[in-house]
Amino acid sequence: MNSPFHTQDITRTVLAVLFIGGLIAGSLWILRPFLPAVIWATMIVVASWPVLLRIQEWLWGRRWLAVTVMTCILLLIFVVPFSLAIVTIVTNSNIIAGWVEAVGTLQLPPPPDWLQTIPLVGRQAAQTWGEWAASGQEDLANRLAPYAAGLVRWSVDQLGSFGMIAMQFLLTVVMAAILFATGETVTESVRRFGRRLAGIHGENAVILAGQAIRGVALGVVGTAFVQATLGGIGLAVTGVPFATILTAMMFLLCIAQIGPLLVLLFGVGWLYWAGFAGWATALLVWSIMVGTLDNVIRPILIKRGADLPLLLILTGVIGGLIAFGLVGIFIGPMLLAVSYRLLQAWVCEELAEPAPNAVTP
Repeated sequence: MNSPFHTQDITRTVLAVLFIGGLIAGSLWILRPFLPAVIWATMIVVASWPVLLRIQEWLWGRRWLAVTVMTCILLLIFVVPFSLAIVTIVTNSNIIAGWVEAVGTLQLPPPPDWLQTIPLVGRQAAQTWGEWAASGQEDLANRLAPYAAGLVRWSVDQLGSFGMIAMQFLLTVVMAAILFATGETVTESVRRFGRRLAGIHGENAVILAGQAIRGVALGVVGTAFVQATLGGIGLAVTGVPFATILTAMMFLLCIAQIGPLLVLLFGVGWLYWAGFAGWATALLVWSIMVGTLDNVIRPILIKRGADLPLLLILTGVIGGLIAFGLVGIFIGPMLLAVSYRLLQAWVCEELAEPAPNAVTP
């Protein structure tokens, strides 16, 4: 009697697998331009789904009204910062051009007396400042030239990709609106796929992925928004120029887990340079408070979204950012969280099984 292995049509199975793999690869290749927008839209919808349901309750249970409100909110979040940044750059274009032209004639003044009083780094900073001030205009311009050239190249690259970024944002908003309108159907389909793939563990993995995304959105993005907003208020109150652009930079740095202190300390240095020592000191104190705020806010928000180890979330955020770029702040923690919970469930399931009877000699 032939075994099932010999009766199976291996050629047909291999060809079927290759055909299905080719279909999947071809579909992904066709959808490749839209994948970033789909991923971002999925992250946004999963993270903000409770907000949509709350708005739907306020609007008499009308889903289309809630979807319209959420879409308008997303458009404001994406469009308003870009519009403010562009208006600020265009309005101050003459000032920026004057700064660029003034680099060649820049002459540093002697270091201020208060610089040496800063603990640990004050004396070294004052010595370096003095060396740069004594080097003359030509030497200083030569030192700054490589950095200026790199900044110009980076600015040109960013402006050249501005249209593509705007298109991706628009696609993200459109995809998010579709997912907001059909969220329950999509969720049920994904859960059924997970159940079909790995049974109850696959369905639990899908649910855990959603919880991880929501936890990261609350913990990372929420913390970044709070820190950037408070830092921007400090910059605006103390009179630091281009506070809008600096606030956007702070938000991106907070998303990347670098923090807002780089931008805030730049504002502090500018205020000291301009002679506003009182405002500079006030902004320095405010910067220290804002820079350490994430140690309190982030764990609370992450725990509200997903009951996962904080070290796992932070490792996933940083590792995902390095591996996948900005969208990796969601993909990294999600992958680690799903892997962690599946491993945890497997270990607990193994421990729950009765141990075999010990064999006594």
